[in-house]
Amino acid sequence: MKRIDLVIAALLVPFDYAAVLLAGIVAYNARFLPVFTELRPVIFNLPFDRFLEILLPLPLIFIGVFILSGLYIVRPPALGREALRVIVSSFSALGTILAIAFFYRETFDSRFIFLAGGALSIAFILIGRLILRLTQRLLRRLGIGVRKLAVIGKTNSGNDLMRYFNERRAIGFKPVYQAASWSDATENKLRTMARAGELDAIILANATTTKDEIGAMKFFAETEHVGFSYTASLDPAGSLQPIIHNFGGYPVIEIPRTPLDGWGAIYKRGFDIVFSFLALIIFCPLMLLVAIAVKLDSRGPIFFQLDDDTAPMRVGLSGKLFKYRKFRTMYPHTHMQRYNELAEQNTRKGPLVKIAHDPRITRVGKYLRQFSLDELPELWLVLVGRMSLVGPRPHLPEEVAKYRPADRRVFTIKPGITGMAQISGRANLDFQDEVALDMHYIETWSPWKDLVILLKTPFVVILRKGAV
Repeated sequence: MKRIDLVIAALLVPFDYAAVLLAGIVAYNARFLPVFTELRPVIFNLPFDRFLEILLPLPLIFIGVFILSGLYIVRPPALGREALRVIVSSFSALGTILAIAFFYRETFDSRFIFLAGGALSIAFILIGRLILRLTQRLLRRLGIGVRKLAVIGKTNSGNDLMRYFNERRAIGFKPVYQAASWSDATENKLRTMARAGELDAIILANATTTKDEIGAMKFFAETEHVGFSYTASLDPAGSLQPIIHNFGGYPVIEIPRTPLDGWGAIYKRGFDIVFSFLALIIFCPLMLLVAIAVKLDSRGPIFFQLDDDTAPMRVGLSGKLFKYRKFRTMYPHTHMQRYNELAEQNTRKGPLVKIAHDPRITRVGKYLRQFSLDELPELWLVLVGRMSLVGPRPHLPEEVAKYRPADRRVFTIKPGITGMAQISGRANLDFQDEVALDMHYIETWSPWKDLVILLKTPFVVILRKGAV
């Protein structure tokens, strides 16, 4: 999912709200124009400030009806079908408002304002959505927000899809590769393209593809973090709530990787921004005390740095590196110095290294780790979008280098401060158990699940369950 698509989808809500609000204000002021007062004098007594109090919540009714009508999906239908759905849904919203107005007739008894406001609402909503959609199409024509696509199958449907996407760049797909079938050579080529940022999605359009090959393609898409779709003539290999598109007359079924594609991502990012900002304010005094304690306990920087005094890196969304920040809990210049020596004392199975009674850890660092206070700076990484409040652990590049291909599926979403693994054993979990928990979270995410994990985290930290 391209970020520009999520931005456009998120902007639909404030655009619709503003359109209905503006329509009501215009209708109210128009009622007092001489052209209308000469036809019918104003007989109601409704000051503008009182009218505004009534008007402000009414756009929420439109938004609620639009949500039920599927008008806020990230990949909308064609402009004509979207416009028709907006008109029908707007009449449903106006019917709801009319029912409410019936019970408050003494304060909202102008039929002109209702009728004019309703008509203008529909017009303004359509105009606002048209502006957003045309902007989105223009950006796609300029190459912004375009998904780079590989088509597997030099069949009639595969060739037609290649031609269709090449002729209609505004749809948001750019064909960059076509192969006759799935093979080791094709997989290696696509893997190279995906890791170079030159591939975003695959469409399978070869009806002779076996179920094993479909499964291999789906597995490849999950581990390399690209989208996977197939034409309707193919038997699905299992999916999470498939999405059906129509491209050039061919039904194409998309297999989403996680509920966090689309509006789930928009909600989660908004949740992260609000609560990380509040948490930074709340924990600011505590972070200051921790910084002072780190500085007084041992010589060295407040934040953890590598032996060459550079910021450490972690692996994040889609396997990309980002600069990581946490309070220093080890003596300076001991990160790699003793890493190889102590690796044989590893208490974890798999690529992760956890060392009991690690001599590199300072006196203050021991307590910071036990209560996870060293991770408080991660709240800033959440605020700026490098991490999330809830998600898989942020792992070291040298650890990720030892992952199996299947383990890389955890990079489907951003790493989190807390998550399923963190509340289910912390350092005591085997690596494969941790991956299994993270994949369960990725495939079954819901806002409620995030809330439950966040509420459980303080109890796990206080009880020091699995801390090292």
